[in-house]
Amino acid sequence: MEEKEKLGIYIHIPFCKSKCGYCDFCSHPPASAQEIERYLNALLLHMQDFSAAAADYTVDTVYFGGGTPTLLTAKQLCTLLDCVRDAFALEKSAEITTEANPGTVDRRALRTLRKGGFNRISFGLQSADDAELRALGRIHTAADLARSYDDARRAGFENINLDLMYGIPQQTRESFRRSLDFVRDLDPEHLSVYGLKIEEGTPFYAARDRLPLPDEETEYNMYFDAHRTLTDAGYEHYEISNFARPGFRSRHNLRYWLDEKYLGFGVAAHSYFNNQRYAYTTDIDAYIREMESPTELGSILTECTDIDRFTRETEYVMLRLRLFDGISLSAYRQTFGRDFLAKYGKKLERYLAGGFARAAVDRIALTAKGMYVSNYILSDLLEF
Repeated sequence: MEEKEKLGIYIHIPFCKSKCGYCDFCSHPPASAQEIERYLNALLLHMQDFSAAAADYTVDTVYFGGGTPTLLTAKQLCTLLDCVRDAFALEKSAEITTEANPGTVDRRALRTLRKGGFNRISFGLQSADDAELRALGRIHTAADLARSYDDARRAGFENINLDLMYGIPQQTRESFRRSLDFVRDLDPEHLSVYGLKIEEGTPFYAARDRLPLPDEETEYNMYFDAHRTLTDAGYEHYEISNFARPGFRSRHNLRYWLDEKYLGFGVAAHSYFNNQRYAYTTDIDAYIREMESPTELGSILTECTDIDRFTRETEYVMLRLRLFDGISLSAYRQTFGRDFLAKYGKKLERYLAGGFARAAVDRIALTAKGMYVSNYILSDLLEF
């Protein structure tokens, strides 16, 4: 029997206790318990709508993002996961992740999640310095994270990610190193280390000229402190911002970088399916109304793009060069019928000579030095 193609599922939970000053994600405190229930029902209806379209696929990754998914009860999250099982062919070995904020989930809830099928959890630590957490507007402390982490281990989670951030207001290189030591000593299977981005429309953007942010050189040093500390501790630096123990790379996030299909459900969710990329409205009321009384699904789409050859080739280069594995020259030739070096080789010469890129047998990839300035390199290569 021919093996079915794989598919990922993303479910967006837009609810959070309070919105952080830097956050530009689609998230807000829920207006009422009724809003939550109506939204969960809308998600159920949305997944049922796509059940037939995905009949020829098996689902090998599920990711609950937000917002704060664990603002829902563990029972509600498990019910949503049951809806995934009902609508799609979920593989027994699927990676099933939920994001969580420290202090929003206790050991009993974690046990319920683990028993219900969740096998990976991602905690948004951001910093192990409580003053930096307050500067970000986070509602937890480093001690809260340590307790939640221990509770997750005791509940049976053997695959845990921690998010860490650098470039935070008031942060110094020394305080970031202490945060690195804190997470290294906890020994999670996966770490995501992001630079703070000041996004337009956020309170941080409005106050950007007054924020005590680290300078560019300090941020550069922080990035390499993370690279050295975590690789020395045995983590693979496999993507610009991601580190993993061997065998624990994020399977769901890898599909974004490897041109693999996924369906998104909920407000602001994105999908890549049937050679199209599309995204849904950020208006939760409009989303719920459309699911409760369907008119035309296109009415809540904010993006729907057919992926032509040029776009696919551009995305292929852009996304694979985010990975330390880089681009296989033979796979590129097989996929697009042309030689990668014939097209990009001349521009790559300066990056290879400068130590920003490296060449191996059948492979081109960026170095850690190149990863830090990858936006510039990709803009140059792809002529954005």
